[in-house]
Amino acid sequence: MMYKVVVLLTVSLFLNLNQSLAQESKMPISDEFAHTFSVVAIDEVEGYMAIGVQSHWFNVGRIVPWAKTGVGVIATQSFANTKYGYEGLELLETGMHPEEVLMTLIEEDEGREYRQVAIIDVQGRIASFTGSQCIQSASSLRGEDFSVQANLMANDRVVPVMQETYEKNRKLPLAERVLETLKAAQNEGGDLRGQQSAALIMVKIKNEQNQLNKEPVIDLRVEDHYRPLAELERLLITHRGYELMNKADAALEKKDFALALRHYEKAENLMPDNIELQFWKSIAIISSGNERKGIKDLKKVLKGNINWQKLFLQLHKEGFINVSDGVYGEIENM
Repeated sequence: MMYKVVVLLTVSLFLNLNQSLAQESKMPISDEFAHTFSVVAIDEVEGYMAIGVQSHWFNVGRIVPWAKTGVGVIATQSFANTKYGYEGLELLETGMHPEEVLMTLIEEDEGREYRQVAIIDVQGRIASFTGSQCIQSASSLRGEDFSVQANLMANDRVVPVMQETYEKNRKLPLAERVLETLKAAQNEGGDLRGQQSAALIMVKIKNEQNQLNKEPVIDLRVEDHYRPLAELERLLITHRGYELMNKADAALEKKDFALALRHYEKAENLMPDNIELQFWKSIAIISSGNERKGIKDLKKVLKGNINWQKLFLQLHKEGFINVSDGVYGEIENM
């Protein structure tokens, strides 16, 4: 009984001490523990804004990156206060300058010195802040159209290397440029604790009338992985492959088989083992008039996989694809 009393007293003293320290220092111990490195950027030529992040924390994509078409992108990290994300976007949407948005949020936040934030709006205006109590190494650097920031890093070189890498990769599309910057940060040492999750979000600068255009153009998240950036890169490559497949499908609808095949071939260079791509490429070849090659390729897809054979027959039956009776019979009787 005495042992239990001692344990309870010890736990009580420990909790009281922690609460006292938290109150004295304003440490936001109840907020998201998202120590990390990130990039926020805008490319007015491409017409996109993007944010990329990696951390040794589960599902960092739920915490740090905030983005809205026609408004801006925000990274909130360190002891992350997600209010900086959703309220920050609301304030940007009223037309406030990112610096005004940041100051408004900081002034209301007792835990401000534990925050790290970066904001870019649709005009390319930037604001960033690294609180004095962010765990070292912690800093941020800006370029003309981007900001890189990090805390709890293995060394002081991580952020400068991110800035250098972004500048050196300006010929790349924005999403790939952001990813290369994240990879450089990791190669320089990255998060002192290691790797776990990553995210990449890209939205349009212009808020178009079509509701669908308000959705992120890219929204990729790796919640838990021993090499999250490698997995994020694989997902981005797959995303690009499916973009090309969508273009090929659109060309097929217009019966522009040559264009469809060019898009499928480019997609296949990115995703050589994708069976969905191989299936539709075979259909495009058959539809273009090269039945023998198309059937040969299609049989490779269907061999040993009755479901893809059923799909082919069903699509033909319902008029989604049109092939000659000879082709249909040959596939049906495989």
